[in-house]
Amino acid sequence: MSKQLMRTFVGVGVVLTSLAVAGCGGDKTKNDTAAASASQPAATGAVPATTAGNAEPAPGAAPEGATPAMLALGDSIFHGQAAGGLCFTCHGPDAKGTALAPPLVSHKWLTGDGTYAFIQQRVTQGMPTPTPPYPAPMVPMGGAQLTPDQIKAVASYVFSISR
Repeated sequence: MSKQLMRTFVGVGVVLTSLAVAGCGGDKTKNDTAAASASQPAATGAVPATTAGNAEPAPGAAPEGATPAMLALGDSIFHGQAAGGLCFTCHGPDAKGTALAPPLVSHKWLTGDGTYAFIQQRVTQGMPTPTPPYPAPMVPMGGAQLTPDQIKAVASYVFSISR
């Protein structure tokens, strides 16, 4: 069996477990073993800068004030390698979306305006009502217990990949 297929099977199992937990109101414990086994390697590369003087950031731009370390932490949280984050289980390891949640890599958002402030709010508060055609709500912080700095980090990462 290929590694990609195995990751998919593991990811589906984590998603189903996450949905079951979310459906019953959440669980305050973390399953770090499942998250670690289903996680993807963190992305590498240079951190793009915002375009000075433009209202709209350049493609791949990080929000103002984001550091390479902050984006790396956000990537790790998104991919389940830190803070109990499991964003990738619903949004996909490549953030291109799944049957459960929309893609985050395009600049088009189904709800909200996609600004850094909006993404921080969405991560913090979640999305209690599913947005069709996606069947699952997003629990606050994706079910993890994130600190304010971790929320900023994952929001910075999502903002940067959505540009």
